[in-house]
Amino acid sequence: MPRPPINRLVEHLPEVTYFKPAGVPLRVLEEVQLTVDELEALRLKDLEGLEQEEASARMGVARTTFRRILVGARAKIAEALVQGKAIRIGGGAFTPAARHFRCKECGAEFTEPFGSGVRGRDLQCGRCGSRSLFRTDAGR
Repeated sequence: MPRPPINRLVEHLPEVTYFKPAGVPLRVLEEVQLTVDELEALRLKDLEGLEQEEASARMGVARTTFRRILVGARAKIAEALVQGKAIRIGGGAFTPAARHFRCKECGAEFTEPFGSGVRGRDLQCGRCGSRSLFRTDAGR
């Protein structure tokens, strides 16, 4: 029995999760399932232009695993485009990556997941209520 996949870190959760060819009724379309971690691999490599080494580190996987995810995602996208299939994005083995903050007033540390919709400047410290926060992971 194969071991279960390790959750991959995902920094960007998609807002749009379905794409379909124009002019084709949904009821007659076949679908391709693209997982959230596959979309993240595409985003990091093809949109941000990162090298596989850096992209795999950001997702928390080995470079060979990242390559396998990326190749699978590209194959699914090609299948959908060439064969006129819809793309549904969802599922997969992933954990939303988090942003790390520290309060300048009381020193409390906490995390806020990426994709939560809350901007850093809108956060406040859970201990003292201060809005004077800074990111401790800003170098990422």
